[in-house]
Amino acid sequence: MSVKAFGVNATFGYSQAVRLGDQVFVSGQVAWDEKGQVVGVGDARRQTETAFSNLRSSLDAAGSSLDRVAKLTIFATSRDYLAVIREVRHEVFDPIGHYPASTFLVVSGLASAELLVEIEAVAGI
Repeated sequence: MSVKAFGVNATFGYSQAVRLGDQVFVSGQVAWDEKGQVVGVGDARRQTETAFSNLRSSLDAAGSSLDRVAKLTIFATSRDYLAVIREVRHEVFDPIGHYPASTFLVVSGLASAELLVEIEAVAGI
């Protein structure tokens, strides 16, 4: 089974997504724009929307899509963000008509102090 990486960041030693057979494993997506700047500082909704947008892009690059996501893991720096994360998740998956298995974790911090939400996924091809 061959492994193909997408969005490789050799400087930090990781890939945005890795395709292994008929599965795609997507690294945690956050609210970074194409210049590496945080979008929506202090705004959990905007950061969640941006993380899902980045997730969509990574899945597309790897030959998958949101409708093939089987599992989400969502990290947030506060339990207070759960309601808005659920709202955005519904906005993303209601039109698709299926909801992935999902785990929500509260963590003390993410890669940047300004980041509030991170979303990783496992999807099919």
